[in-house]
Amino acid sequence: MAGGLFALLDDVAALARIAAASVDDVGAAAGRASAKAAGVVVDDTAVTPQYLHGTAAERELPIIRRIAVGSLRNKLLFILPAALLLSEFLPAALPVLLILGGTYLAYEGAHKVWEKVSGHGSEAGEEIDQQGELTPEHEQVTVTKAIRTDFILSAEIMVIALNEVVDSSPDAGFLMRAVILVVVAVLITVLVYGVVALIVKMDDIGLRLAERPSPGSQRLGRGLVAAMPRLLAVITVIGTAAMLWVGGHILLVSGDELGWHAPYELVHHWEEAVHDAVAGVGAALAWLVNTLASAVVGLVVGAVAVAVMSALPFGHGKQGAGEGH
Repeated sequence: MAGGLFALLDDVAALARIAAASVDDVGAAAGRASAKAAGVVVDDTAVTPQYLHGTAAERELPIIRRIAVGSLRNKLLFILPAALLLSEFLPAALPVLLILGGTYLAYEGAHKVWEKVSGHGSEAGEEIDQQGELTPEHEQVTVTKAIRTDFILSAEIMVIALNEVVDSSPDAGFLMRAVILVVVAVLITVLVYGVVALIVKMDDIGLRLAERPSPGSQRLGRGLVAAMPRLLAVITVIGTAAMLWVGGHILLVSGDELGWHAPYELVHHWEEAVHDAVAGVGAALAWLVNTLASAVVGLVVGAVAVAVMSALPFGHGKQGAGEGH
């Protein structure tokens, strides 16, 4: 009896060691996958705060929470199952889906550039109430738009993470991949929207610091409050640039995977030329070349998409014209 008990305990200990090793494998793989998608994570963080312009201070965190929940729902209920199933049964479809997503991002970025250049703002201004705050109706529109844009960025994040898992752990089974991607989804969502919440509440933090008796805290608090308008303006520009950059990069890479090699190879040739020509900072300049080229591709494709959408009855251009009468 005692021998059977000890044998059972040995089996339990062995299973515990296997489980611990699996947890370590999941953690390591999730860390690698998250790092690989870090560039898009930065873009996601930069894009979101621009949707909170005109929002009352007490509604900022609830809106961020709603967007974060929508983002996690995007990743876990839609993107993750679709990516896993497609990678298992129809891997050739992933680049096509990414091209559609990249085109949408490029369209959104180019449309914002067009609004800035033409002086035609979005319809959001008409939804602001007499106190200068967004109405509940526009808040819902804002959340929906943010979640829709997040869907594209989340799809890119999850596909990049999936590719990294496949490359670094080719023996990982379907279930292991799913567990790793769930960890990545939760980790990245918490990181992105935690940083977004910190950014949009920085002025409130500054006011709290300014009320403290310490002169150092007061100076820091006043500095944060004074810097916030400029920071939010910069973030808006970064968010628009990020849409163009990420959208263009998706189009280049996914097009190359589908056999359209010339654009990607041209940009890669420029990268290598700059990398080899400049000692010391060649890698940084090569990255900058890739980023600028991707942004130009995003702007060109986005401009074409804006022109096409403006010609359609339901496009932005028709909406704007209808509102002007």
